[in-house]
Amino acid sequence: MPKAKPNIIHGAFLAIAMRWTDRLIGLVSTIILARILAPSDFGIIATASIVIALADVLLEMGVHVVLMQNKNPTVAHYNTAWTIRFIQTSIMTVVVLLAAPLAADYFNNPDLTLVIRILAFTFLLEGLENIWIITLQKDQQYARDFRFMFSKRFAGFLITIAWALATHSYWAMVAGTLGGRITGVVLSYAMHPNRPRFSLEMFREIFSLSQWVWVRSIAQYFQGRLHQIVVASRESSSVMGTYTLACQIAAMPTTELLAPLNRVLFPAFVKVKDDLTELKRVFLLAQGVQALVVIPAGVGMALVAHEAVFLLLGEKWLPAVPIVEVLALLGCFMSITSSGIYVLTTLGKFRITALYAAIQVSIFAVLAYLIFPTAGASEVAKLRLVLAALGLISFTAFLCRELPGLKPSEMISSIVRPVTGASVMAASILWLQQSTALSMIPLLLAKIGLGGTLYVATILTLWVASGKKQGAEMYILEKFASPLLRKFE
Repeated sequence: MPKAKPNIIHGAFLAIAMRWTDRLIGLVSTIILARILAPSDFGIIATASIVIALADVLLEMGVHVVLMQNKNPTVAHYNTAWTIRFIQTSIMTVVVLLAAPLAADYFNNPDLTLVIRILAFTFLLEGLENIWIITLQKDQQYARDFRFMFSKRFAGFLITIAWALATHSYWAMVAGTLGGRITGVVLSYAMHPNRPRFSLEMFREIFSLSQWVWVRSIAQYFQGRLHQIVVASRESSSVMGTYTLACQIAAMPTTELLAPLNRVLFPAFVKVKDDLTELKRVFLLAQGVQALVVIPAGVGMALVAHEAVFLLLGEKWLPAVPIVEVLALLGCFMSITSSGIYVLTTLGKFRITALYAAIQVSIFAVLAYLIFPTAGASEVAKLRLVLAALGLISFTAFLCRELPGLKPSEMISSIVRPVTGASVMAASILWLQQSTALSMIPLLLAKIGLGGTLYVATILTLWVASGKKQGAEMYILEKFASPLLRKFE
């Protein structure tokens, strides 16, 4: 049987380009809001989002993931998935409306009650969205998928900025969120001809898989949100706002590279999941490309954190710099584990991914609540980084056990050159920072120019020295550099 050879890296780079166009809107929005609103405004919305996300994960059955994992879903699968989702989101809306005062009391902030209650209706809007829109991602229709995601974001952006300029209030972010959801509902029906119907015909089949997706989602919620709960319960709204925006800035280079890559990888992995040899090859190639672009992005953000925060957000946000420096490195570890999570999901190993996330959450809870019970925002950020580094070892063991033929040495070899290149880049930037007295913008440009040049030079030197082996470097050169060079011949 011929092997499926999805052009996942080319598609991923197209998705990255589209995603970054989308995220440019988010960046502009953040910059504008940071100069209009106070850190406490961001803190209120961030704390409310913790509650909203908790309700989401407690009642989310993961039907979208089950549909993606199924190679040949029927109309009955889509109808059942939509019905389950609509029932879930309706329950979520009611639960959050009733629980809002309790959450406000826990975080000792009465302003949260009304914010949470209004945001509760985003669940109902999400449940009304056409389930068939997921086929844009499943069938790798990158351009149409981008238009759908981009339109929702742009609508929310326009509403948020207009409201912020008019009111100078955190309600702008609430209005923008609702506006984006409403736009998504309308577009989901406009962009796909199929319509969902109420049905529970495939409930047993979907539930048998989605129950483990649900367990994993709960664990991943606390993995991604427990640190915010700790900070919100110990610090003021102002500090919480600073911490939240620091998380966003720190994650921007890495998350915005990984998100589109993973959006492309999941359906690509599903297409070759019956050929474990090909799945292993595609995984190692994908991990190599992710490490090649994400590791220097994370290290680079940590090294330019001061300049980035000052220029993007303004002087009042400088307390975020130490947090950005730590959390930017977190993305480097995500680049190594990210595609592996999707491989396990492709193979239906939901229990394994749930177990890994649960272990991470348990260790963090012990550290944050028992060993460091007074840890503030900066200390919490450091705990997350240490835990991610240690968790990489256990995750590698999980993945190598579940994907036959995969060896730890193969995973390590795919990241050796990016790690070495990033180390050389970091050393050069630190030297530049200590030996020059440039002003803010020239220093930032010099750091980017020197660091980027030395990173690329180091990667190419090591690759040539290794005998130009097949891998991420070869793939990128063949797909992007070679066509570019031919244009000049």
